Amino acid sequence: MYLIDCPHCGPRAQLEFTYERTMDSIAPAGADPQEAMRVLYSRANPMGADDEVWRHTYGCRAWLVLTRNRMTHSIDAVRAVGPETLA
Repeated sequence: MYLIDCPHCGPRAQLEFTYERTMDSIAPAGADPQEAMRVLYSRANPMGADDEVWRHTYGCRAWLVLTRNRMTHSIDAVRAVGPETLA
């Protein structure tokens, strides 16, 4: 089991978090349908570190961006994103 260091709650078990998507799979709000489909479904699957969006579902419910290595599953960085980071 891996620990994720939530910026709000401290180290917590990965089971408390939900993986959402990689940062490169987020289509801009004004994207035309073809561009949105390309961004959502025609992405590269890189080996090594990648930024992923996660949510602390069974904790503070904050959205986080994890820099995680897809080969080793090690987490190199965690940063909070969303409205709660402005408080």
